[in-house]
Parts: sequence; C-alpha cells; structure tokens
Amino acid sequence: MARYTGPKARISRRFNEPILGENKALQKKNYAPGMHGRGKKRKQSEYATQLAEKQKAKYIYGLLERQFAKLFDTASRKKGVTGEVLLQLLEARLDNTVYRLGIAPTRRAARQLVLHKHILVNGEVVNIPSFTLKPGELVSVRERSKSLEVVTNSLSIQGAKKYNWLEWDGQEFTGKLVNLPSREDIPENINEQLIVELYSK
Repeated sequence: MARYTGPKARISRRFNEPILGENKALQKKNYAPGMHGRGKKRKQSEYATQLAEKQKAKYIYGLLERQFAKLFDTASRKKGVTGEVLLQLLEARLDNTVYRLGIAPTRRAARQLVLHKHILVNGEVVNIPSFTLKPGELVSVRERSKSLEVVTNSLSIQGAKKYNWLEWDGQEFTGKLVNLPSREDIPENINEQLIVELYSK
C-alpha cells in the first residue's frame, strides 16, 4: 500500500510545524515550499483550513485517505465527542503505541518494527500497524528482537516516554495500554473539530 516517502521538510514547511519529526529546515525557511512559497499569504477559505487540518492529522499518524475516512466513520458511530474519539482511535493504533512507548524513534520506524514481526500483543505476533489496542492489552518486543539497534538506541537515547495512558516495564520490554487517553493528554497539535466539520458537509 502506498505511503508518503517524499521529503519530510516539505511537509513540515507546508504546515509550519515539525509534522514528521524535528526539522531544521523550518528554522532556515519558515515559509511554504515551492517557488511561490514566500508569497502565499492570501487568506484561506473555511474548506481549505478544514482540509489542511485533516491532511496534517493524516501525515502525523501515517494514514492514507481511505484508512482515515474509515476511522472517522468508526469514531462517528461510537458514543462520545466524535473528534476526541477519532484521536483516541488514532492513539490506540499499534504502530502509534510502539512509538509512544519509546520502542521506536518515529512512527515510521514503529510501523517497520510491526510489519517485520518484532512486536507482540498479549504474547502473540501482530504485524498489522493499524491493529487497534484495547485497554489492558500488553505490547512487547519479541525476545530475539530486544537487541535490535533501532530498539536499544531509541530506548537509550530518549527512554520510555511518559504518558498517562501507558505503562512501561524496561526490564521486560513490555508496555501496557492502561486506558484510552483524554483529549488534554494527547500532545498533538490538531484541531479535531475542523476535521469533524469537514466530514459533516
């Protein structure tokens, strides 16, 4: 399935945020990419603003259009505030949880670890990045994968990240989704209400 594999700096400059990780290009060129980037100062329409917010969320979590639309449909059918439920579903994805636990330095790297069968859920190999975790489920690194350079480097450099909805056991290389995060706990700079308004049209 197709993924965005182009320049990270281009995406960061489009939204003027480090969407795909820290990017020095933003400090040097804090304007949009392309030959007309410096002159793009016209006011965006309401639709353009909503669309940009959806695109930003897709890039952050590494989803394609059909995946994102399907996830929104699921969120809209669940009880609760649709925008918050959408973000909870995004956060509960296996690849995102692997990243949040600090096992991988980026969501892209986390996706690769899952695809290459280095990650276990409740003791069973799961190689589907979009797998949705439920509260109480355990995420761990396979025994033979604990010495992988990407895993050891990620954990040693940044350590296990601390989030209210996750627990991490550094001895066993095992994490747990304690509960779904509330909106104020999710650190991503996303205005989910704009996404809801876009899909409601």
